[in-house]
Amino acid sequence: MFDSKIYIQRRKRLKESIQSGLILFLGNEESPMNYPQNPYHFRQDSSFLYFFGLDSPLLAGVINVEEDKDIVFGDDVDIEDIIWMGFQPSLKDRALEAGVEETEPSNKVEEIVKVAIQQGKKVHFLPPYRSEVKLKIAQLLGLDPDTVKDNISKDLIKAVVEQRSIKIDEEIEEMERAQSIAYEMHTTAMRMAKPGVYEREIVGKMEGIVLSYGCNISFPTILTINGQILHNHYHGNMLEEGRLLVNDSGAESELHYASDITRTVPVGGKFTQKQKEIYEIVLHAQERAIQAIKPNIKYRDVHLQTAKIIASGLKDIGLMKGDAEEAVKAGAHALFFPHGLGHQIGLDVHDMEDIGEDHVGYDDKTKRSDQFGLAYLRMARELHPGFVMTAEPGIYFIPALIDKWKDEGKFTDFINYEQLEEYRDFGGIRIEDNILVTETGYRVLGKPIPKSVEEVEEITAK
Repeated sequence: MFDSKIYIQRRKRLKESIQSGLILFLGNEESPMNYPQNPYHFRQDSSFLYFFGLDSPLLAGVINVEEDKDIVFGDDVDIEDIIWMGFQPSLKDRALEAGVEETEPSNKVEEIVKVAIQQGKKVHFLPPYRSEVKLKIAQLLGLDPDTVKDNISKDLIKAVVEQRSIKIDEEIEEMERAQSIAYEMHTTAMRMAKPGVYEREIVGKMEGIVLSYGCNISFPTILTINGQILHNHYHGNMLEEGRLLVNDSGAESELHYASDITRTVPVGGKFTQKQKEIYEIVLHAQERAIQAIKPNIKYRDVHLQTAKIIASGLKDIGLMKGDAEEAVKAGAHALFFPHGLGHQIGLDVHDMEDIGEDHVGYDDKTKRSDQFGLAYLRMARELHPGFVMTAEPGIYFIPALIDKWKDEGKFTDFINYEQLEEYRDFGGIRIEDNILVTETGYRVLGKPIPKSVEEVEEITAK
């Protein structure tokens, strides 16, 4: 945990933003994998972690704004728990680590919430993303489960997003720790990218590295020779000479701050000429996107600049034609680059998206587009110092999408479908880093992971 002063200050700021009512944070419970005593790996709710820091199941936190009171709810272990789990610190001792002096048994939450409702106080809570939490909120507030979503506090959403978006120095240090593990994961994968190796062997080695640091992966690893599938979690293919291997993976620090890195390497250590040309376009687009990051610029504008660079590069090698700016305006580039440039990252790899992507990546001044590709942009709004962003452009050759657009006669002024036939089995390329927005510009987090053609070929060939 961080110093207790950090959690105290976070809750103080939240009270100042909300001003009245009761703020309810329910921690996560353990979820059975196939029977009650065999649960999935426990992961605490990120907003509960942010404001209370306690990383164990069956806890709740309440902030009484008018009374300036914080309470942690939970139960101390009994002798049977100690037999199976060993000695556990008392709830009171753990709560003090988060700067909370008052604790209550877990069954007292309902009583306190009911009193607040009787007094006409608003109970603020965030959108639940787990069914058991949704049902618990419904029970506590006397709601039909189907109406829980109608009672979510928009004021609390706005306040939490505003706070959690700005990372303090201690959070950046945690993310740098996660980055150092990602460096080891990715350089290990690069050295293993040989013909005859199975994807699962590399994934196993990478995830073993994470576990050896007492940490966990920040999301299910994407490692595949079928990089044209954007979120491909299948790892059963054998690597073959001449194929590209996309590795999108990261680690969580012990305090659950995430890293999220993507590299694409040639199996066997040498890009073909076609692969090198496409790779250089993506790399140039990514580097220019990083250089464009600064306060008070909309991330959608950085995305569109990146898309134009990709369209221009593809035009240079004959896959696109016409005016690149007009092609991007029309959305023709999305055949090759159908996703957004990036997202916020922090306690969640897609930070705060449990609260709602539109609340995190958009605001009153920035609305979501309905254009194919641009509609998938997770983060579009203005950047501010303390934001941490991913910058992850890519170029993909998706046969089903190519065929669909070609059959529909879409964007024939901008896309050279005849030339595209030579790239149907190409796969995809994505390159990703994590970027801190500073007062004057940007800083790339972590030790640089090889990404130039020369660096990638050198380490992959070893």
